[in-house]
Amino acid sequence: MAVPTITAQDVRIVYKTLKSMTIRNSLLSFRPGRMELFEAVHPMSFETYEGDVVGIIGKNGSGKSTLLRAVSGIFSPDSGTLNTYQNTVSLMALGVGFRPDLTGRENIFLSGLLLGYRESQIREKLQEIIEFSELGDFIDRPVRTYSSGMFSKLAFSISAIMEPDILLIDEVFSVGDAKFKKKSYQKIKMLLEERVKTAMVVSHNMDTLRKLCNRVLWIHEGTLRADGPTEEVISAYEAESAEGK
Repeated sequence: MAVPTITAQDVRIVYKTLKSMTIRNSLLSFRPGRMELFEAVHPMSFETYEGDVVGIIGKNGSGKSTLLRAVSGIFSPDSGTLNTYQNTVSLMALGVGFRPDLTGRENIFLSGLLLGYRESQIREKLQEIIEFSELGDFIDRPVRTYSSGMFSKLAFSISAIMEPDILLIDEVFSVGDAKFKKKSYQKIKMLLEERVKTAMVVSHNMDTLRKLCNRVLWIHEGTLRADGPTEEVISAYEAESAEGK
């Protein structure tokens, strides 16, 4: 019997934004700017099971990253429910979750604690994370001094080495130099084959998704357009993209 790992039921996510206006008009009006609502994810339902590697495709701004952040617990849906069945969940995404004034080493502990691991468990993995990141002495410098490549390497290393139950991957296959990219891909492949219960992978690289995923969600303008076998959904997406729709 298939064991569920993520259940999303009518999940809806709304952003609140201020309507743009010039600084001069804002100062002279003496009124706060008008709040506008943007529905990033329309009511959406899906379920994943142990062993699933689910690709997520769609144009930029379609709601893919927003959905992953909701599954990871960074923010809650405005309506509907998300259940991860007490599994540990890690979002592997660039620019998420670090405190810039803390060192790389301190951010490893912070990230691990936020994932729900005990300090002793993080210490067991600490040296492996540092070595995988290839940051050397920079591991004891503030993250705000890192280049984008160094930042990305650390983010990837923490999520990969801590081995959560559910791994959420948001466009990280371009991390670092060619050598690190190859090492990263092999590490993710190993995790998906041997350790992780479920993964959700956002990527614009269809070849990568074809190699890794057993099914794909196609999100279009915040709506779940299709959910099915990898080749079937990707082929439909590519055909529509070729038509310029």
